[in-house]
Amino acid sequence: MTPGDEHDYGESARSDEGQGYGRTRLRLPENDPYGGARRGGGRSSSRSLVTVVGVVVLLIAAIAFANRGGDDPSSTSANSPTGDKPNATSTTATGTKPVDTKSGTIPTGYAHDAQGAQSAAANYGIALGSADMFNTELRHEIVNTVYAPGVAANKQSALDTAYASETFLSNIGLDKDGSAPQGQSFVSRVIPVGTKVTASTGSKATVELWYTSLFGLSGEASTNPVSESWFTTTYQLDWVNGDWKITDFQQKDGPVPVGRDQQASTADDMTKAVEEFGGFTYAR
Repeated sequence: MTPGDEHDYGESARSDEGQGYGRTRLRLPENDPYGGARRGGGRSSSRSLVTVVGVVVLLIAAIAFANRGGDDPSSTSANSPTGDKPNATSTTATGTKPVDTKSGTIPTGYAHDAQGAQSAAANYGIALGSADMFNTELRHEIVNTVYAPGVAANKQSALDTAYASETFLSNIGLDKDGSAPQGQSFVSRVIPVGTKVTASTGSKATVELWYTSLFGLSGEASTNPVSESWFTTTYQLDWVNGDWKITDFQQKDGPVPVGRDQQASTADDMTKAVEEFGGFTYAR
């Protein structure tokens, strides 16, 4: 695994696999500290239409929720490890008690079932896509926590080589020690949207994690402003020593939603949001 697997930052990656970039329309603010310019006019009718559609969608969702009734998720095929197409109840709360143990900051001790494998994939994906991966000590803790013992050493060696590359760090705007330049904040976050189990046996599970990723540097002098990307990562998990652990993974772009015509936030607003909004533990 290399940093480029989790984040599509490099120029070569953008040219070969950058289909996930450039699809979100953004209206940059006036006098944007990132150096951008505001798009021209002619968007008022489009914005009005988007607003109306958004309100209608919210109303439909609210009505559907109010009339949902007492679905029993455990009775559906979506919770079966062998289900190919999860239905609407596959991501609803099941009442299963979330994990309450941690290794460092990473939740561990998942249930030996499909839900446990999905929760593990979501939380491990967050850890592997975090800014902590750019700190050697924290990266070692993450790798030793999320990977199976039989593969952790090789993964750690490969990651150390990749993250120590000054060329790689320079390309994404970080100093050679992996820290952000003075006056800027480094953002690297994975936000899971959904998971599904595509294959499972008693000791192995294949879980797909669909997520959006925030990556970049916020700050007035940033030349790599925080942007979003969409990916799906497929994790191969083994049941090892009473918990789910990663043995391998593959990543692909998308699915990528249509971007709304929204004004991009200023560098100060983005920095404030990143510093004040914490992440979540995912389990169901």
